[in-house]
Amino acid sequence: TSLKVVTYDGDTYEAELVGSDSITDLAVLKIDATGLTPAEFGSSSDLQVADEVMAVGNPGGMEFSSSVTMGYVSALNRVLTDESGMSMTYIQTDAAINPGNSGGALVNLKGQVVGINSAKIVADGYEGLGFAIPIDDAQPIISDLTAYGYVRDRAALGISGQYIDSITARFNGLPTGMYVA
Repeated sequence: TSLKVVTYDGDTYEAELVGSDSITDLAVLKIDATGLTPAEFGSSSDLQVADEVMAVGNPGGMEFSSSVTMGYVSALNRVLTDESGMSMTYIQTDAAINPGNSGGALVNLKGQVVGINSAKIVADGYEGLGFAIPIDDAQPIISDLTAYGYVRDRAALGISGQYIDSITARFNGLPTGMYVA
């Protein structure tokens, strides 16, 4: 129902959603503010394995806001597939990525944003496996969201649907399966 942006010093601004992309889990918000310093973007293609990086975020929410963790680029071009079957390429880092860090910046030692913290592997036997969307991949999406409110030139089927289970099918006199609307 509402969006707010809270700066590192606690100032709060009402925010407007400019656009969002569910595939990459990226969004652009707009606030009415002056005197803020914008982030400087670097290039994720300049990264090398073993480069030092910092993950900035709010692990656990506002209680630990603006936290910074240090780490290294563990791997580049790491492909992960989510539960829905979508695959994305990430920067792998051992900088701590905690719940609440998603959407925060992965920054090089020049203070330039080189990635957007996005995911981590949480399982027994795993530690220090965080992932960030490379800024070179995110930048065109951010530009489209800013200009159009959606990502242009992405293939889409253009239909919506609903799965019809056996109970719903019997009740409505339909076959089971996918209903295309």
